[in-house]
Amino acid sequence: MVNSLKKYILIAFGSISLVLGIAGIFMPVLPTTPFLLLTAFCYLRSSERLYSWLINHRVFGKYIYNYITHKAVTPKTKRVAIMSVLLSISLSIYLVPNIYVDILLILIGLAVTWYLISLNTISPSSID
Repeated sequence: MVNSLKKYILIAFGSISLVLGIAGIFMPVLPTTPFLLLTAFCYLRSSERLYSWLINHRVFGKYIYNYITHKAVTPKTKRVAIMSVLLSISLSIYLVPNIYVDILLILIGLAVTWYLISLNTISPSSID
């Protein structure tokens, strides 16, 4: 019974993390990568079916697999992520005319961009 409860708690946390990770794609304040990695962690320990679904997902499956397996992302993934951050931060700054919010957005954008730049890069030809 304890294992069953643990399984359902991990599935719930993984699913919440997945929703937050997907939201992070569109909202620069939420970091996508950590939430998707948490989802993989929770699903791996609770449901082989959900973990397999996540790793084989057409949108972010390869990204998560490469990150978990190689601790790296492709140059294209890095470029797209950095451009998405820059565009969404710029749009947010334009739409929110509050200097304090703008400063916060710039700091968040810089931190996320620094993290993305610091990720290891893997060539597409060396991916499993």
